[in-house]
Amino acid sequence: MAYSDRELLARLIQCEAGGEGDIGMKAVAGVVMNRVHASGGEYARVGKGSIRNIIFQPYQFVCASETEGGVYNPQNIYNMSPEAIHYEIADWAIAGNRVPVVAESLWFYNPFSPDCRPNFPSNVGYWQTRIGDHCFYNPTNAYYQT
Repeated sequence: MAYSDRELLARLIQCEAGGEGDIGMKAVAGVVMNRVHASGGEYARVGKGSIRNIIFQPYQFVCASETEGGVYNPQNIYNMSPEAIHYEIADWAIAGNRVPVVAESLWFYNPFSPDCRPNFPSNVGYWQTRIGDHCFYNPTNAYYQT
């Protein structure tokens, strides 16, 4: 489908963080935009400054995949119907705004537990903060070697 970058980001925000309130949705949008503007490492090479490339990089966002483990994933961006708030947050993030506590985070995930692990896999990220159900991670120097 030929969605605009704004539309893709709004759909991803709704899908990944729609139940996390404004701050949680802004934090997730910030991670996407931090990847878009990454100065090095995997996201700089793969993303090339493109929201579309970042969102559709394989195995990054469950919501960007129509199947997970060979099974249809009904919670995907194609099934979302973004509302005004999702577009407002997409515009906010695209304009360069970020949630300060999220800082330079390049990753988030839901641990489905009360605790966030101290490092993101392979030690490419270190724990920054938790917002709602998501843990956020800033890059380590190891990330820039990816």
